[in-house]
Amino acid sequence: MAVVGAHVEQTDPIAEARARGADAVQFFLGDPQGWKSPEVRYPGGAEALRAAAQEAGVALYVHAPYVLNVATTNNRIRIPSRKLLQKQVDAAAEIGAAGIIVHGGHVLAADDPAVGFDNWRKCIDQLDAKVPVLIENTAGGNRAMARGVERLEQLWAAVLEADGGADVGFCLDTCHAYAGGEELAGLVDRVRAVTGRIDLVHANDSRDAFDSGADRHANLGQGTLPADELADLLRAADAPVIVETPGGVEEHRADIAWVRTHLA
Repeated sequence: MAVVGAHVEQTDPIAEARARGADAVQFFLGDPQGWKSPEVRYPGGAEALRAAAQEAGVALYVHAPYVLNVATTNNRIRIPSRKLLQKQVDAAAEIGAAGIIVHGGHVLAADDPAVGFDNWRKCIDQLDAKVPVLIENTAGGNRAMARGVERLEQLWAAVLEADGGADVGFCLDTCHAYAGGEELAGLVDRVRAVTGRIDLVHANDSRDAFDSGADRHANLGQGTLPADELADLLRAADAPVIVETPGGVEEHRADIAWVRTHLA
């Protein structure tokens, strides 16, 4: 049976998983829009959360803050991003997370994207990755490092040159891919041809049209993604699935059920 879960509030992710009938949960460790050090809000702290997850049989995934951008040439962003990513990785290891998801980031308008790819190499070279780092594809931006398979190919070539690069994983977001101009049909094969792997799928429908560049998620079957192609993609990826869809418990239960039905 595939592992299927949802992105939830971070205070008690085990209770959130139970409420949704989820096998896995993803959450932030602290403020997703801030630069403060990660914090575990679960009562009893990191060890208690780790033990509770093991007892419940729930896989934990951490999403790094959105502000991180290890690709940029802006030193005031790139250097703090590297430092905060290390702190996030350390905290994720303490709770026994299966992985930490990080957006690919971008370079400035006047920059050569090759510089951003190489900045990723330097980041991985210096990172003590106690848990798998999963780079996620993104929807928009002409200077994005992970929008579209062509950019992913260049990013992965750089990452694999780093010490530890072979351990870096990939998180495929279906909304980001479609809004970023990648047809879902055959996407798993195209991604694996350049990354060699898909470690996690973010199963999200898209509120916006193909190649819109807009990162706006919709509940499964209620957006613009071709439902049959999304189902085919989930089966082909054969990876754990997290829904990051709008709403709360009931909406997530419905989306988790959608995934399980189409994987059956």
